[in-house]
Amino acid sequence: MDATAWIERWGEPAVLALCGLVVGLGFGFFAQRSRFCLRAAVIEFWHGRFGEKLAVWLLAFSAAVVAVQGFVVAGWLDVGTARQLSARGSLSGALIGGLIFGFGMVMTRGCASRLLVLTANGNLRALLSGLIFAVVAQASLGGVLAPLRETIAGWWVVEGGASRSLLALAGAGPLDGLVFGAVWLVTAGFFAHYSGWSAWKWVGGLGTGLMVALAWLGTYQVMAHSFEPVQIQGLTFSGPSAEWLMRVLAEPGKPWTFGLGLMPGVFLGSLVGALIGRDWKLEGFGGAYTMPRYIIGAIFMGFGSMLAGGCAVGAGMTGGAIFATTAWLTLGGMWVGGGLADRLLDRAPATAPAGASAAP
Repeated sequence: MDATAWIERWGEPAVLALCGLVVGLGFGFFAQRSRFCLRAAVIEFWHGRFGEKLAVWLLAFSAAVVAVQGFVVAGWLDVGTARQLSARGSLSGALIGGLIFGFGMVMTRGCASRLLVLTANGNLRALLSGLIFAVVAQASLGGVLAPLRETIAGWWVVEGGASRSLLALAGAGPLDGLVFGAVWLVTAGFFAHYSGWSAWKWVGGLGTGLMVALAWLGTYQVMAHSFEPVQIQGLTFSGPSAEWLMRVLAEPGKPWTFGLGLMPGVFLGSLVGALIGRDWKLEGFGGAYTMPRYIIGAIFMGFGSMLAGGCAVGAGMTGGAIFATTAWLTLGGMWVGGGLADRLLDRAPATAPAGASAAP
């Protein structure tokens, strides 16, 4: 059964939600098994180490770039209508939002996707942070924080089209993007090989990146075979988190979307990975001193993600894989913001009670 038959039988919303569920299952499972985490990679980088965490992130990111650009070169995917490239964007929002998000993800010990993965593993700290993240993201999208977000985003804007594509600005094409991704994929593989990785690290890192590409491909195929207007979209967690929050609080009946299928898929995929690896463990806060840090960090991430136009996966990997200018600016901001937060937290006086857990 091709995409047209699926759409005719079930309708666009159901097919998009199913696509999101499948992608989410894969992403959750692979991210859990590989311990994929931008926050951990940033900390290794700023401590001058090219360790396992940094190699996992680079492997996943480069795999996403190679797969997405490969799909484009093969003619299976056209990302020209993606909002990250076609719509008006904010450079000030991307940079400042990335800095704020990066600061927050270090405080909460995980980005938005990592919080969902950890929640499925029994981590109650991640659950609390994720809920606060969703509330603040919604408040920043259309609530009390929306005017502040719009003001900052309006400081430095860029029109959609070639000016939002790094490849177009550089006079390059998808084949050049494919080569760029392949170089970094080989680099990540080199460091991974000499780190003595297990098979799960390899499969998990590559699989995480491939799920980012599969999200683009799946939604594009629905758009290409649909008689109704459908927006091509990638894998992200800020919008879907706010969307799920409003679906729970508001009256039911709204159509299903890719994001609504994605979130439960990631949770279930991570849960399966935790059960297979015997990683499931109920965890709470090690001491009351940690709770303010997690709450403040989640607030930063919620506002920063909406200001930047996406989270570490949505803006960083999903937008980065199609070489969106704002996405790469956001990603750079996250690395800088995360590094600054790590340095400041390192200098903070130690107030942890004896025996308190420092696990994420």
